[in-house]
Parts: sequence; structure tokens; C-alpha cells
Amino acid sequence: MIKEKNIVCAVTFIDEPKVKYVRGQIPEDRIISHLADTFKNLGDFTRLKILLALAEAELCVCDLSALIGVSVSAISHQLRLLKNLRLVKYRKEGKMVYYSLDDEHIRSIVGEARKHIEE
Repeated sequence: MIKEKNIVCAVTFIDEPKVKYVRGQIPEDRIISHLADTFKNLGDFTRLKILLALAEAELCVCDLSALIGVSVSAISHQLRLLKNLRLVKYRKEGKMVYYSLDDEHIRSIVGEARKHIEE
């Protein structure tokens, strides 16, 4: 068995046009910071389970509590974090508040990650 050594370029050469192009494609630091926060929050088991549930149907806090098996208070706390990150939104109907994914981008992110793991 051959041990992998640190794989680095044998010769220092910078492809300036490629580096310039990629630099122009990478978003500014504030966007990257927000992306990092989003992925960090997606890494939490309960929050991810909430998002997977909301990918299937619009649900209220009580529905999510029963489905996930944690307290209403804990679900409310997680939903507040997800709402602040614009991953979920809510609508009121009388005294009821229903949560759903903020948009199709969130459904896509969660769905694609799930497909990746299940393949």
C-alpha cells in the first residue's frame, strides 16, 4: 500500500486568468459568513429534522413537537433561529401559526443533500 504524502504542486505556477475568474465568482465575505452560519445551523439534528418535516408539509409548532418528540418550547426556539436565517417562514390563521420552508431553494438544498447521502 502506498502512503499518500502531502499532495502539492511540484512547480509554483499560478494560472492568472483562472485565478482572476474564480476570484470574481466568489461572493464577498459577508455572504460567505452568512453561508457558513446557514450550514452550521443545518448541521443541528433537530433543526434539520424540522426542515425535513417542513419540506413535506406546512406544520404548526404543536405538530412539529409531536412529530419530532421535543417540547413546544424547544421547537419554538429552533424555529426562531431558522426564521432569522430565512430558512423558514410563517403565516397566521386565526390563533394558529403555520410554518413552512422559506422558499424552493431551501427545499432544494435539503433535498439534494439527502439524495447525496442516500446514493
